[in-house]
Amino acid sequence: MDRFETMRVFVTVAEHRSFAAAGRRLSLSAPAVTRAVAALEARLGASLFRRTTRTVQLTEPGARFLADAKRLLQEVEEAEQLARGAHASPAGQLTVTAPLMLGRMHVAPVVLAMLARYPEVTMRTLFADHVVDLMEESVDVAVRIGALASSSLRAIRVGAVRRVVCASPAYLEQHGTPSSPKELANHSLLGFVGINAHRHWTFRIGGKLEAIDVQPRLTVNTADVSIQAALQGRGIARVLSYQVEAELRSGALERVLASCEPLPLPIHVLHASGKRVPARVRAFVDLAVEHFKALGLR
Repeated sequence: MDRFETMRVFVTVAEHRSFAAAGRRLSLSAPAVTRAVAALEARLGASLFRRTTRTVQLTEPGARFLADAKRLLQEVEEAEQLARGAHASPAGQLTVTAPLMLGRMHVAPVVLAMLARYPEVTMRTLFADHVVDLMEESVDVAVRIGALASSSLRAIRVGAVRRVVCASPAYLEQHGTPSSPKELANHSLLGFVGINAHRHWTFRIGGKLEAIDVQPRLTVNTADVSIQAALQGRGIARVLSYQVEAELRSGALERVLASCEPLPLPIHVLHASGKRVPARVRAFVDLAVEHFKALGLR
């Protein structure tokens, strides 16, 4: 087994946290996986895993080597594809990350369209309400909401969303509609702690941003639970406009304090820049940009 193959075995063990699972994934016997990792550790002069009867964990040197190994393997794959002319035809695995609800509602359809259009492509999604490290998780494309940190990634703006405050008509009829953000202190609030969410709600008052401290009656870590609670009349929720577009359109929820909403949050599609962007990445980005611009989120 050559160096790149032993490296591939190491990465697979690290990702699955199991020698047996890595063997099944690579169609190798358990002894072959063990020998490959042992050979790599001997060559590096470092232990890469801590093994117990139940778990396999990376050592500190193993964690450092994992990021480099993933990068090297990706570069080798791209070089081979370029030599075969594969950049002209999308193929290989593509990993995409996005916030949880945005992923479910608007990125998943792009993923399915990609699979239907390009049979040589395989897909992996990481939908989560935290910022995923693209290098550490070997992510090819990210769809993100909010201001971006400075980086070498190429960012394409595809829309924007607003932070909206809403409640059911039944709740507002029973408890009244707040006419200013400060009146929220007299209401049952539904808090969402996730991406771009805090223990205060920000509003634009008199042309200036003002943070209003909130004490939610219910705090959740997924926006869909907050929306369900609002639909049941449990209180006032603050979520992103795309998450409740259908409910606002149908009248199941009503928007309040709209004149005090802060500026919209941008949506970007991000990927690594450079001349050798794989065809699968370019193809997915094109589909995603087309999809989001057709939605007209603003």
